[in-house]
Order: sequence, then C-alpha cells, then structure tokens
Amino acid sequence: MQVKICHLYPEVLNLYGDRGNILCMRRRLEWRGIECTVDSLRIGDRKPLSDYDLFFVGGGQDFEQEVLLEDLRAGNGEEIKAAIADGRTFLCICGGYQMMGHYYETHEGVRCDFLGAIDLHTIGGEKRLIDNYAFRLSEESGAGTVVGFENHSGRTYLGSGVDPLGKVLRGNGNNGEDGTEGVHYKNVFGTYSHGPVLPKNPGLCDWILRSALERKYGTAQLAPLDDGFETAAHESVLQKVMNGEI
Repeated sequence: MQVKICHLYPEVLNLYGDRGNILCMRRRLEWRGIECTVDSLRIGDRKPLSDYDLFFVGGGQDFEQEVLLEDLRAGNGEEIKAAIADGRTFLCICGGYQMMGHYYETHEGVRCDFLGAIDLHTIGGEKRLIDNYAFRLSEESGAGTVVGFENHSGRTYLGSGVDPLGKVLRGNGNNGEDGTEGVHYKNVFGTYSHGPVLPKNPGLCDWILRSALERKYGTAQLAPLDDGFETAAHESVLQKVMNGEI
C-alpha cells in the first residue's frame, strides 16, 4: 500500500506549525508499513492532482489568501474541485478550510470569492475568536473528542445538507453561535484547529488516513498503534480546557 500526499501552498499557508500534521500522518502510515510520499504544490506550479490520494491545506492570514486567488483561477482551483468531487481526501485548516467555501466577506464588507467547492461561507468579525478549545466528532467517527487552538476572525456558516466535523464542547468553533466546528463533506475534513491538531488527536488522524486508503483500495485495515503518550497528552489538554485552566 502507498499514500501520496500533496501539501498545497506551503509557502503561504503555514501558520502555527500546521505542517506538523503531515509529519504525523506520514509517521502513522510508516509505523504500519504503509509507504508514504509527500510533494508540494506552490504558487505557479501546475501538476495533475489526480496523482495524489491526500491533500493538506494549512492556515494563512487574509492577505495571503488573496494572493492565492489568482493562482486558483489560473487552473488549480478547478483541479482542487475535481479532486474533491472524485472523493479524494483533504485536511484543511483555518484559512485553508475557509478557502473551500463560496466566499470570505471582511468586516468592512469587502468580498473575496473562493473555490465554492463546499456550500459554506465566512464573514469577518470585529473580534477575533482565540482560545484553546475542544469539540466532539460525529458518530461516524466514533464520537471521539478533539482538542486544539483556534485563532480566527472569520465566522463560518455551513449550508443546508453540509455536516460539521463536530460539536463544540468548549470554545467557539465555526462562528461562536451555533455550536458547530469545522466541516466534513465527502472526504474533506475542515477545522479551525491549529496546533498542529493531529499529533494530540490520533483518532482524528486515523479517520482521515482511513478515508484515503478506503477510496484508493476499497478497504482499510489500520493496525493498532501504541498511542499511550498521544492519549495522555490529549486527555491532559482536554481536562484543562474543560476546566477552563488554559
């Protein structure tokens, strides 16, 4: 078995050590004897995304998202939308998550049209939503918990028929209003959770890896790993977040 990962726009979407998510996915595959290769697609690059099984899109500042618009319109946007429609797996963090929606409208009313690959949109708020937070994944994933760090001024709203990644236990999530966090659409996993999110949430990581393997091979049997350290870190952070200690 082999998983080919493509890191989209690492030179601009690279906040808060989010590239650590790729290292986590790669190691959890290799520890199970599954080969993993990682390539990057940068602004100006043109390559067929159909060659890849899993894509990672990190977070960036508003002006960095605007820099990407021209490149997306030049062809990569259609490639990304085709990969999503084809069921390929994406992990999208913060700005990368917002980019999958129809548009971002700033607090001043300036609108930036994005990919429109998923029925969601984002409105900029006057106050940033910054905190350590926790949310519970959907029943589909086994309803595990995720801990992370959010820092965003955008309020994201999901369209009808689009499922959140989870429900907020403590913190703000998508918009601080409806109790939702992130999005799960086809095999796209979008979240505001920086950190990086995957090392201290191995259950979420394996759900993402399983989706890529199942699409490629029709089935996915992930051998259990000794996640003692990861689980201890997760539970320690979860307890502190829920108690308001961090």
